Parts: sequence; structure tokens; C-alpha cells
Amino acid sequence: MSAKGCSPDNAAAEGFFGRLKQEFFHKRGFANVGMGEFIRMLDEYMVWYRDTRIKTEYGMSIMDRRRRLGLVA
Repeated sequence: MSAKGCSPDNAAAEGFFGRLKQEFFHKRGFANVGMGEFIRMLDEYMVWYRDTRIKTEYGMSIMDRRRRLGLVA
């Protein structure tokens, strides 16, 4: 378990949540958004992040890379 305020032990999670705040929360206003709509929007972002977002290391999305490697249909 990492100490409070010490993120090296969970750098991947820290990086993801930092990107989530930057790309999802700070670009929108949620004052008039209901909980159900917020959850739907967050779910759409998560699907985009996982399947469509271009990973600069590969120059393509993770799903395209997996397809190229023959790991998915």
C-alpha cells in the first residue's frame, strides 16, 4: 500500500484519473446534468478511452493494435 500523497506505487491509476479529469471533467459543465445522464456520458468516455483513443506509442488505437497482432477478431 502506498503512503498518502505518494503515487509511484499506483502511477497507472494516477495517470488515468489525471487524464480523465483533464479530458472529461474540465471540458464540460455538469451543473444541469442528472446522475443517469452523467453515468451515460462517463460510460461513453470510458468506451472511447479503451477502444478508440489513439495511443501515441503505437500510432493507433489499442483495439486496432490488438487486431493487427491477431489478438481479437
